[in-house]
Amino acid sequence: MALLFKFAALLSSIFLFHSIAAGDYAEEDDVLILTGDNYNNATKEFEHLLVEFYAPWCGHCKTLAPEYAAAAKQLKEEGSDIRLAKVDGSVERDLGLEHKITGFPMLKFYSNQKERRYNGGRTTTTIIEWLKKQTGPPAVILADVAAAQEYIGGKEVSMIGFFPDETTDAAKGFLEAARDAPDESPYAITGSTDVAKEYGITADFGMVVLRTFEGEEPGVVYQGENYTAEAITHFVGVSSLPLIIEYTMETAPRVFDGKTKQQFLYFGSAASDLYKNTHMALMKEIATKYRGKLLFVVFNTDVEENLKVLDVFGLTNETIPAVRIVEVAERDMKKYAPASEDITMENLSPFVEGVADGSIRPTYRTQEIPADWDAKSVKVVVGKNFYDVVINNENNVLLMFHAPWCGHCKSLMSTWDEIGEYFEGRDDYVVAKLDGTANDIEGVDIQGFPTIHLYPGGGKSRPFKYSGQRTFKELLVFAEGGGRSGGTMEAEIPIPKKPDQEPADFEALEEEDIPLEETEEEREIIAEAKETIAREQEAAAREEL
Repeated sequence: MALLFKFAALLSSIFLFHSIAAGDYAEEDDVLILTGDNYNNATKEFEHLLVEFYAPWCGHCKTLAPEYAAAAKQLKEEGSDIRLAKVDGSVERDLGLEHKITGFPMLKFYSNQKERRYNGGRTTTTIIEWLKKQTGPPAVILADVAAAQEYIGGKEVSMIGFFPDETTDAAKGFLEAARDAPDESPYAITGSTDVAKEYGITADFGMVVLRTFEGEEPGVVYQGENYTAEAITHFVGVSSLPLIIEYTMETAPRVFDGKTKQQFLYFGSAASDLYKNTHMALMKEIATKYRGKLLFVVFNTDVEENLKVLDVFGLTNETIPAVRIVEVAERDMKKYAPASEDITMENLSPFVEGVADGSIRPTYRTQEIPADWDAKSVKVVVGKNFYDVVINNENNVLLMFHAPWCGHCKSLMSTWDEIGEYFEGRDDYVVAKLDGTANDIEGVDIQGFPTIHLYPGGGKSRPFKYSGQRTFKELLVFAEGGGRSGGTMEAEIPIPKKPDQEPADFEALEEEDIPLEETEEEREIIAEAKETIAREQEAAAREEL
């Protein structure tokens, strides 16, 4: 009988292994549920797989959920070989660490076991469109000149690649770049010499960007030798924009797509004679020299919506026209101001050169420290006292970045005062607020107001950003829970090194005040303490996910 039970157990284990290996996955609303046990199997079993890492408390995840499920259902009904899956990142923390999940929701796409960056939208339609583009032909195929003319149509910008042999490395680089191109800017590919000749490609293979920009060349043929996807994407990105672009809601995605890290910003009336007759010509001259390195953008202050941007740079209607340069990084935006606000070639040329070669440093705005900054339960933080109040201490600091014109900020203020009163008298907590339109903090990128950060006493360089409901109870749970309930850890911010203390007068020290040399036993104790701290920090990092 014992032998029979062992045999049954063996069969059971074999069956279990087979079911896992074959991909026996639980589903919810046509979305596969993945865990650490079956994640790798799924990426191998399904030819095309989109995976969402989410957290049940995440507001953005809740918004995405019905759209994601509808996309999964539609693809399944179509008989597509694309499947959608999800992972509860609050439970599968080890899996999140393994795949470098830094926030929720985060989506990863696998095609033939190769991971690709997901940069699609978050609606049912845009999710499906992106997935079909990734799994279908990445570029429009042009058989002849008539097809090319139809493809170009009335587009402002078109991209055509001429590759008689699509198996070459150059053609593969073009198709890879095409696959990652925005849906509204599809690439086209042809093997027709007639099409190539029609649009100025005279080499054995190549590509051209066709534009309809006023006063600029209608076609730019690629002259480089590097046909990697990265090089092609950069060329198309630079050539798809005019020398000077006016900021609008339509052009915003192209302005801030990250392809050109540094941007020269002009603030002023585009209808003024000064702009049309003088400033435009100056910028065009410099823009031609720095094309591909610096993107020139005009914020027309005749448009009321653009006036809000002035606050971000400390400008007003009285101080424009003015120029600034910004450097856009993944988690930060550095701002540069010229030595003089006079917009002349004598001022602009050294300003642009200085930013390019690093001799001009970023500028960070700050208000003066109010005399009564700590008079109330909610402390007032500005750029000048940020490090003293927020960073250089052991307190847990709950900080709200707000804007004077922000309606949501005004609605939150009474609740924020209640939070301040709750923690008043506590030695371990500080509640504060900072006007994000008048103060800049290096490494902190505020993209909307209000933004709430918790700087924990044990890890000031990695604040937690609050994403929950702005109620007294929810905010209290976030603060008391160390940022792990309702928050996601932000990128590390730079913390300036504290200045060395002045050396003490040795003769003034009493004998008992002179520090003694550490003993071997003390060194062992200190080493053990450091190891313990390192383990606790590692455990905390896992907990944050």
